[in-house]
Amino acid sequence: STVIYVLSESFSDPSRVPGLKVNKDAMPNIRSIKEHTTSGLMLSSGYGGGTANLEYMGLTGLSMANFDSSLTSPYQQLVPTEHWTPTINQMWGAAKNSIGLHPYEPSMYSRATNYKKFGFSHFYTLEGDDIISHQDKIDDSPYVSDEAAYTSTIEEVKKSKSGQFLQLITMQNHMPYKNWYKNNEFKAESTTGTSLGEGETESIETYAKGVELTDTATKDFLEQLDEIDKPITVVFYGDHLPGIYSSASEDEDNSLDLHLTDYFIWSNNASASHDTKLDQTETAYTSSNYFMAMAAEHMNAKVSPFLAMLTELHQEVPAMSRVITSSGGIGQGHATYLDRDGNTIDTKHLSKKVKQLLADYKLVQYDQTSGKNYLKDLKFTQVP
Repeated sequence: STVIYVLSESFSDPSRVPGLKVNKDAMPNIRSIKEHTTSGLMLSSGYGGGTANLEYMGLTGLSMANFDSSLTSPYQQLVPTEHWTPTINQMWGAAKNSIGLHPYEPSMYSRATNYKKFGFSHFYTLEGDDIISHQDKIDDSPYVSDEAAYTSTIEEVKKSKSGQFLQLITMQNHMPYKNWYKNNEFKAESTTGTSLGEGETESIETYAKGVELTDTATKDFLEQLDEIDKPITVVFYGDHLPGIYSSASEDEDNSLDLHLTDYFIWSNNASASHDTKLDQTETAYTSSNYFMAMAAEHMNAKVSPFLAMLTELHQEVPAMSRVITSSGGIGQGHATYLDRDGNTIDTKHLSKKVKQLLADYKLVQYDQTSGKNYLKDLKFTQVP
């Protein structure tokens, strides 16, 4: 199978924000897609930022919750000095089968350098040797549209008849939100009795329109993938909420709600896993470190010992990350764990078995990042 990771910049459901009312549904298509395929909510480590950390966890299967709080950006503080960096795309073998796309600057978070280290043959951006092919923008927005980003991705998929791994990091819904879109019919208001500020209102209404545009473009993207005669699975997720909900963020009780984004795992008509929907009780909550294991389960694919461990851990601790509450998504934060109902878990009260699983996970992460890479010789991350 070809697998496409779509990290959708700041994508989340405005209607889930506490104390906020928007006059129309911004994501009807993705809401429908989620009903018919593997889907749920993802615990994000950031609020208003920290994209690269969610990206790192998705590609490596490692969790920010296992790192010391002094490590705020693995892409900049850790990856450049690592000797062994196993990532999901390496399961597809030769570098030619791994493609990255990001319609923005390649130097952000040292991505260009890190993607080479991860084994990608190309990283298409707005600068450098590999220029992304489509760069259209919408109305007054300064960012490349999701529709254009999807078109560039489709072209890369069609270039190869064999299986590929593609990582798309979109930019359309990146902050700030300055009334970019013409004929924006979205209206936002508070339900708490206090009015939203003028700046907050403009930001939310502009953002909601962007979500709607993403919603339409994503539906079209999947329809185009359905027409391609090779098995393709898409892992789509929002990396974090936009840091525009100043009214909601004033209440600490809203912290968890402001760290939950939408995700789904979908397979096209040519895939054996088309119409697969994993048990909702197991998928209602997750975190990006589990995506590779969940995609393998969704596709009924062969797994490495590492993926098997992540699968078992996800059943016991559905979501985990080091949650940073301040806007901007970079900071110390605190390790947060969720159960199947989305409630926070006190790890002190977990069973001996689950505590051992978490301890094993930390040891694996230590060996891959700071240790002597014993697991490399044991082929721990290789699929048979």
